[in-house]
Amino acid sequence: MHSELKYDQGIPGRTLLMMSAVSGLTVANLYYNQPLIEIISRELGCGETLGNLVTVATQAGYAAGLLLVVPMADMWPRRRIVTAAMAVAAVMALVISFSSNIFILLAASLGLGTCSVIPQIFIPAASRFSKPENKSRNIGYILSGMLTGILAARAISGFVGTFAGWRAMFIIASALIIICMILVLKALPQMDRTFSGSYRSLLESVWKIFISSPRIRACSFRGACSFASMMSIWSCMAFHIAGEPFHAGSNAVGILGLCGAVGAAAAGGIGKYAAKAGLPRMSATGVVLQAAAWACAFFFAETYAGLAAAIVMLDLGAQCQQISNQNECLQAIPEASSRANTIFMSSLFVAGSISTFLSAVGWRFLGWDGVCLAGLLFAVAPIFALRSASRRHNSD
Repeated sequence: MHSELKYDQGIPGRTLLMMSAVSGLTVANLYYNQPLIEIISRELGCGETLGNLVTVATQAGYAAGLLLVVPMADMWPRRRIVTAAMAVAAVMALVISFSSNIFILLAASLGLGTCSVIPQIFIPAASRFSKPENKSRNIGYILSGMLTGILAARAISGFVGTFAGWRAMFIIASALIIICMILVLKALPQMDRTFSGSYRSLLESVWKIFISSPRIRACSFRGACSFASMMSIWSCMAFHIAGEPFHAGSNAVGILGLCGAVGAAAAGGIGKYAAKAGLPRMSATGVVLQAAAWACAFFFAETYAGLAAAIVMLDLGAQCQQISNQNECLQAIPEASSRANTIFMSSLFVAGSISTFLSAVGWRFLGWDGVCLAGLLFAVAPIFALRSASRRHNSD
């Protein structure tokens, strides 16, 4: 018999650790393909633009999962939702590994992304059931697990792609998903549900929350732009590294992915500091860091050190934005935290898909300079939503 968590009463450390680890292992599904795009495109005989749609499809699938799967956590048992999604994700990873047609691979990538939303079921749970003084910190811990998964995905897939081929990476991914499913079945406590009604009315309530809450809309906009800026640098990194002056393969992209360790290590600390610093200050810090990152990526585009520094600053800026804005978004309506998180995270991954596409267009017409321009525009866009946040913070 599993224990049951209660609202604002705290989450056991072992449960938080499991949620953090499973979050990292499942979100990794979105990022295995990034260092492998050039290899996949070459083997399947498709062009760079079509090959890049593999990443777009995975992110678009994740956005669909956020909209269609995550709200169900307010309505049905989280363990049931999580294990069903993992079972489908394991199958989709296997389909990808055996694909010989780019369009089958795109469809399976869409399905894999849709079923990899497990972290976004755990984060609202951390917000709802943690003690009030620990909410930002615990969200930061789960985000730290996610970032570690993203970091490991890029690094490991780069090396696996070089030495064993890209298909082997997705066979490994399927096995990892099955291990996560077993962990969840054994260790995830019962959690209360806060919505009764039909699935259709559940989805309709998401739209009503979005329309009625300018606070949630502003938080979502800032977080989305910051995430889109971070995603821009990875969308064409494999093509940039393959050309002058690097002439490097997917393993070099994996090594650059290790730079994200700084963001992963800092997430917990940022979570602790976010409540004290306040949303406007944290968001402004994120904007400055990301704008500086793109200046670095532009002026030092032909050096590994310049690219590494840009990646570190982009990750740190994204964490400043995400932890502060996501926590405020979830606290705006705690009885519907999963649906509020659907709005927040759907915005992020829709923006991520758009930024990946626009960066690909920028790469086609302007090369790396076009990628930098797209990333910079997303980085500075949150400035337009900071003034209202500052006024609200000062009035509290």
